[in-house]
Parts: sequence; structure tokens; C-alpha cells
Amino acid sequence: MALSQPAGGSSWAAAAPGRTGPGAGAGPAAAPGAAPAPAAGPGPCWAAVLACLSLACSYVGSLYVWGSPLPRDHPSVIKRRFTSVLVVSGLSPAFVWLWKELTGIKLDTPLPALLGLRLEGLVPATLLPLLLTMILFLGPLIQLSMDCPWRWLDGIRVAFDPRFWVLCLGDVRWLRNQVVAPLTEELVFRACMLPMLVPCTGPGPAVLACPLFFGVAHFHHVIEQLRFRQGSVGSIFMSAAFQFSYTAVFGAYTAFLFLRTGHLAGPVLCHSFCNSMGFPAVGAALEHPRRRALLPCYLLGVLLFLLLLHPLTEPTFFGGPPACAPRPGGPPTCS
Repeated sequence: MALSQPAGGSSWAAAAPGRTGPGAGAGPAAAPGAAPAPAAGPGPCWAAVLACLSLACSYVGSLYVWGSPLPRDHPSVIKRRFTSVLVVSGLSPAFVWLWKELTGIKLDTPLPALLGLRLEGLVPATLLPLLLTMILFLGPLIQLSMDCPWRWLDGIRVAFDPRFWVLCLGDVRWLRNQVVAPLTEELVFRACMLPMLVPCTGPGPAVLACPLFFGVAHFHHVIEQLRFRQGSVGSIFMSAAFQFSYTAVFGAYTAFLFLRTGHLAGPVLCHSFCNSMGFPAVGAALEHPRRRALLPCYLLGVLLFLLLLHPLTEPTFFGGPPACAPRPGGPPTCS
């Protein structure tokens, strides 16, 4: 399985910081064996980290500007938070533009394309990541089909029934989990943060660093759980630590998909799918009456996922950051 490459000399398709290659820009030839020039100095790196922190704080802080005493699942709270996160998400590209202006890094790619908002290669970049994610969830999907009282044809009929989607769109919790949260979180925590981190750290470290902002941002649930006494303090913090762990892993996966495809749609769709599935119910699978047939499906899904994912992590497949060429007396120019 191969995901679509960013087309047209996108900034994600160039070499990593310090490499030379097409698009690295004109400049004096380096002597054989000489150390490559870094892509960006400490200034751009600190600006990138501060911009990412500001984005994360703005997103989480927007959830609490209303000061409502009601729980997070109350419809009025959800609707107000929709307004907040949509405003922050709409302004988030300005952080990338401001970072670019303050650091002086020149990018040939237009800002919308840099954020993964383009049409070229959209279909494979959307469907193939979703298929790869469904393979990972092979065991839970089969478990769901075993426990579902419907037949496959009944499920297909429901999926194509407009009345079903009308009911979904009328449910604010469904909208939050399947539409608003995946769209806004992937835009803020992937599409806006990665273009700032990759030129500084390179693609690999950025894939590992970017999810930390995403995982830490989910600690805000602790505030509400403590406020409404939804368990003991120890259990709440244990749950938060567990949530941080799997959200960080998931964030690394979708960050990789974003860099690999150069599109935002694939990570958003995978995020929505994972929200609908939830964390795999391994405990229920171990106690399932048909566990002898079910557990190999869990293992098979993970193995197939890793086998299909491994070729995509090779350097030739990994979309890189902009190739930066040093300029005398000025910031680097990235293409």
C-alpha cells in the first residue's frame, strides 16, 4: 500500500534540514566532508515551540471561557464550546503565518497547501489512511460484527438511509466526537504545528514532539472530573496518564499520515473513525465466548498494520521539511 506523495514540489517533499538536493536553493558548494549547514537557528526553533504552546493553550483555554457549571456533555456546553474551538481553529493558520514572518523563513508553498488544504491527490490521501487504520482495528471490527444483532445488509441499508444521518447531525455529542473534534484538533495540532516544527527538528523528531502538545492538552479533562467528583483522585490521574499515552501514540500516527500524504483530510477521517471505535476492548475480547477465533484477528490486524506501515517509514517515503539554504546576513530560504 502506498500513500500519495505531495505533488508539485511541495515543501514536505524536500530534503531534511542540513541535506542538499533539488530545491535547496542556490548557494556556494560545500567542501567534501564538510558539515551541512543547519536549516534554522535557535530563533526559529524557539518561535516554533512558543507558537505551538500558544496554539495548545488557546485551544484548551477556549473550552473554559464560558464558565458554565454544567458538565461537558450537556448540549448547551457542547454548543458553546463549538463556537470557541471553531474560532480558535479559524485563527490558527495566523500562528503559522506569524511564525513565518517573524523567523524570516521563506516557503514557496502557499499557506493553504502547507496546511494540507489542497485538491491534488485528495482521494488516495483520504481513503488509503482510513483503510490502513481499519486494518489496525480488524479485531474490534470483527468483534463488533459478532456482537451486533443486525445482518451486514441491514447495516449497509442503515448507512445509506438519509434519516440515519439526519439523526446523527441532530445529536451534538455525535457532532463533537465525529466532526468538530477531529477537524479542529487535526487542524490545530497537526496541520498548523508540523509546518513550524519540521523545518527546525526534521520530520522524525517532529512526529514525536507534536503529539506531546496534543497529549498534554487532554489533561484538561482532569479539571472536570475532579470538579464533579467522577472517581477518586488517584483513579482520575491514572486515567489521565493512560489517556495521555494513547493520545500521544495516536497523535504520532496522524502526524506521520499528514507528513506522508501532505493532506489534512486523511488524518481527520482516521481521527473520526478512531473516535467512533473507541479504545479496543481487549478485556472484553479475552472474555468473549468466541475468543479463540477473535483474538487471532486482533493479532492479525496489528501485524498487517505494521507490515503495511513499515515501508512508509523509509526515508524515500517520508515527506521531509522544506530544504533550507543559508543566506549571508539573513534567515534561510526554504523551498
